[in-house]
Amino acid sequence: MKAVRLTAPKHFEFVETETPAPNDGQCLIKIERVSVCGSDIRHSYGPILSEDRYPFAPGKPCHEVAGTIVESRTDGFPVGRRAIVIPGGDAGGLAEYIVSGPERIALLPDEGHLDEWLMCQPSGTVLYSCQQMPNLLGKTVLVLGQGSIGLSFTMITSRMGARTVIGADLLDYRLEKSKEMGATHTINPSRDEIGEAVLEITDGVGPDVIVEAAGYPDTFNMAFRLIRQFGTVIIFGVQTDHMVPIEHNLLLDKQPRIIPTTGARSGDPIAHIREIVGLRERGWCDPGALVTHRTGLSDVQNAYDMYEQQLDEVIKVVMTIDE
Repeated sequence: MKAVRLTAPKHFEFVETETPAPNDGQCLIKIERVSVCGSDIRHSYGPILSEDRYPFAPGKPCHEVAGTIVESRTDGFPVGRRAIVIPGGDAGGLAEYIVSGPERIALLPDEGHLDEWLMCQPSGTVLYSCQQMPNLLGKTVLVLGQGSIGLSFTMITSRMGARTVIGADLLDYRLEKSKEMGATHTINPSRDEIGEAVLEITDGVGPDVIVEAAGYPDTFNMAFRLIRQFGTVIIFGVQTDHMVPIEHNLLLDKQPRIIPTTGARSGDPIAHIREIVGLRERGWCDPGALVTHRTGLSDVQNAYDMYEQQLDEVIKVVMTIDE
């Protein structure tokens, strides 16, 4: 089968590799759509890694994957059904086929565009984090970062009953999207002092819940600086450095409840994706609105560059494997 892999910093190559075969209890899925994720950029595509890390396994780095089951050796996952698949082990999404067990497959409806259904994967990880939050009815939420993950937080918390949802980002086009996804207020910290703006919006007390969805040391500490006393800070953004300095006095002063969340390590990485598929199916939310660009796999290099460099007002770029 045809596959793509990262063979050097910011350099993809097309390769031919063996088509995987499913064992008992598994399915073979023909991959049709894949999407670029920020974590792939930050931890695989963007940095210059040691020479022994290259080349990557065929199909990597990519973990946002959707396609059609073409062979099934397990009950409940019939041939012909569309599905989101979370790659495991050495598997990656930049390939024509992937093998997976039911524990990493979320079935999709027959109706609707597959590239839009694929957005239930990143938004599903956000749903898991939102399920760890306190009751949001009538509360104020501040989301630091309005990339696809931050926008998913904005979308979901606005539908969970938050009275005020504030989206903060340095890029104005993301803030415009934030309003579309449910934000009641937006802040660009490059123009406005974010502390003053947040206090004005919250009548001087600060947000009840802050989501750190940007993944930088500054925004990490900003969450503790801006939270109201005894509020809740949700940590989602993945830092590039393992050690991040913390302003300890903020923790003692604000005494926040701190909840680190990672859906992939929740013990059931597919449950929250299945849940948001059901929510979208009944019209509760639409993660598909995150898609801004569509292209073919032959343009994989430009797709990753576009995402990394935030070109052409990109939010999410989806690639079609057949093209």
